Amino acid sequence: MRGLSKSKYTTFCQCPKALWLKTYKPDVEVFDDTRQAILERGNEVGDLAMGLFGDFVEVTTLLPDGRLDLTTMIDKTEQEMAKGTHVICEASFSYQGNYCAVDLLKKTDKGWNIYEVKSTGTTDPKKFEKYYPDIAYQKWVLTQCGVNVTGTYLVCLNSNYILEETLDLLGLFAIIDVSKAIENEYEQVQGRVKQAALVLNSETEPDIDLSENCKKPYDCSFWIYCTRNLPKPNVFDLYNTLFKQKMEYYRNGIVSFDDLRNLSLGAIQNTQVETIFTGKPFINRDGIHKFLNSLYYPLYFLDFETMALAVPKIRGTRPFEQIPFQYSLHYKENKTAPCQHKEFLAASDGSDPRRSLAEQLCKDIPINVCVLAYHKSTECNIIKKLAEAFPDLAIHLMNICENITDLLDPFKDGYYYVPAMGGSFSIKSVLPALFPNDPSLNYHNLDTRVQNGTEAMNVFPKIKDMPPDEAAATREALLRYCELDTLALVKVLERLEEVAAGCSN
Repeated sequence: MRGLSKSKYTTFCQCPKALWLKTYKPDVEVFDDTRQAILERGNEVGDLAMGLFGDFVEVTTLLPDGRLDLTTMIDKTEQEMAKGTHVICEASFSYQGNYCAVDLLKKTDKGWNIYEVKSTGTTDPKKFEKYYPDIAYQKWVLTQCGVNVTGTYLVCLNSNYILEETLDLLGLFAIIDVSKAIENEYEQVQGRVKQAALVLNSETEPDIDLSENCKKPYDCSFWIYCTRNLPKPNVFDLYNTLFKQKMEYYRNGIVSFDDLRNLSLGAIQNTQVETIFTGKPFINRDGIHKFLNSLYYPLYFLDFETMALAVPKIRGTRPFEQIPFQYSLHYKENKTAPCQHKEFLAASDGSDPRRSLAEQLCKDIPINVCVLAYHKSTECNIIKKLAEAFPDLAIHLMNICENITDLLDPFKDGYYYVPAMGGSFSIKSVLPALFPNDPSLNYHNLDTRVQNGTEAMNVFPKIKDMPPDEAAATREALLRYCELDTLALVKVLERLEEVAAGCSN
């Protein structure tokens, strides 16, 4: 008989089929590049939160093979509660095979408070709702074990906290009373536990269709498996269309692009659908010319890499604030001049990289020049933050920002579409679609240490703890990755120029 844990319970609440697949077909689960970073972030935040209320006892115990020793943890929890220990971390309980570990269990005058720690910010309180089943399940298990639960709380990162000289745990964390918010969830736990047990102990895969829960707020890792039998491409590949709208089409039997041909979609969506059937690119040369005529020389191609630390390490910064540590810059003095390259990568010693980066950026990009970026809002936001942080550089920085043009525009405006772009106009989709056979423009041919922005973001803060050889190799990997990002902009612009001149399809 398989038992539940709180992670299994919350997976069941998301989708019973996902719970079954995790149990019986774990090999079909596909994780994105952010999963490991989220786990590491959660561990860091969880470890810090243990000290939120002062002294504590942690009952975590491992078996020789590295797995949790649940029996010992449950026994230790019982012992610490009997002693009247003020705060017990990873306090463990089991009721009829239903197990949970409470992040922080805090003694009160009449019982115990549950504190569930999440490495999320307070920016969007609506996101808290997805944690309610988790907390309700913990309360139910503890109550069934005879524990008087006097309060339930969500602990997350205070998005408004600004690091000063030293880390202030009470300022860093926000404690949210969810006792009332979880009441409805709590009432459903017992019934859901019984239903989840049936799923866990059945050899038959649940017949459950796609739903809104497949994407936000869950972004289920079984999406590829559950859509494996749909035609390719399908309604879920539509560009710039809300998932809710895609689900409405799907429920009405509108699944393939052939089905979509009969609908009045947006202009770019109609173009996307039609090019699948013609197999030819869609080209609006007037639109492309209009975009190209907005550019002028000298022309600079800019891309930043940033890190977003859950727990701020740099004075004056907030949780998850984007901290730029690197940029790549290709540039051409005139239309026929050779393309040149400059780059910046901050020191890897854990110091604040922003001042040195901002100073070098002002040296590398003169005022009143045209700058190209892809999805320029990212570059603009970074530069605006730098201008706020360093007022003496603000005039130059804001001049750069005001002269940035977005290379995304001709694609999102529907001036140029190639079927291979699919439902995305990100540079990682556009580049291989336009240059499918150029190995020098293939991110997968880069050093495996850094092949995408998420890897760059995650690895830079770790370099300071690496052996010298590994640190040097990782820095080189970062430089080559970011360089390809701006080389990609150069090549995409060149292709637009060719298409506008009628020299290429």
